[in-house]
Amino acid sequence: MGRIMKVVYFISYLVIFGFFASCSSNAQSLLIGNTKSPDSVSIRTDFNKYFKNYNVQGSIAIYDDRNNKWILSDSSDVYKEALPASTFKIINLQIALETGVVKDENELIKWKGQTDTARYGYRPEIYRDMTIQEAFRESAVWVFLDMAKKIGKDNYKYYLKACNYGNQNLSEEGDDFWNFGFLGISPVNQVNFLRNMYAEKLPFSKRNIDIVKRVLINEQNENYTLSAKTGWTRQGGINTGWWVGYVETKAGVVYFATRLFQDRKFNSPGFGPCRKEITRSVLRDLNLIY
Repeated sequence: MGRIMKVVYFISYLVIFGFFASCSSNAQSLLIGNTKSPDSVSIRTDFNKYFKNYNVQGSIAIYDDRNNKWILSDSSDVYKEALPASTFKIINLQIALETGVVKDENELIKWKGQTDTARYGYRPEIYRDMTIQEAFRESAVWVFLDMAKKIGKDNYKYYLKACNYGNQNLSEEGDDFWNFGFLGISPVNQVNFLRNMYAEKLPFSKRNIDIVKRVLINEQNENYTLSAKTGWTRQGGINTGWWVGYVETKAGVVYFATRLFQDRKFNSPGFGPCRKEITRSVLRDLNLIY
């Protein structure tokens, strides 16, 4: 009997230890790159209704810097990693600027006359000479692939580690490792990266961070400035969509990262727009935009 009780106690210990280790891991991921702990973490499962309205799975992570508070749509998906897709352009442009591959957002990149519509879809509007700012806002893959070849994997490894960006897995042989391969980042990690960028705690000059902040701006009015970047990749028959960024108000800054998944068997023309529509619904619930 005593032996059975020991086994029961041991199993109970493993379960309890596993629970607290999981909680500790999640808590640590909330604090990556930041010195102060959040006052609170609020789980808002009611936000899931917005994902269901568009027949997608997903989650949103929000950090309210005004109140030192995390707001999460769930307690698990927001920590899971997936390809960053074009949200990687935020760090990619900073690396390109820091390494001297490009000078600023106004530099003109000449189109070399090559397209890859089979992999990236039919987007004739991006196949032309473009400034860096235009390429960023239009998500012109060819411009950033050209930059990636010049930056090189060694520089990427250094900066991804220095910025604590995702899982830092660059084992994909091709240059487009943010759309295809094994690089992964979670919504919580996306938010922490943006927080550190905004606070200028990354290994990039203020000048280069300011350039990226300028090209990130989507919307400005007397009440707020919304800065964000979309992302969408189709690896493995799954649509993975992102919208990440922050909202600046007179009261402070609120950061967000929304990520969606959809099986391409049920491919919907509304998948692209709903990345923003879901996020805007949540931000309106929080009285951040109108």
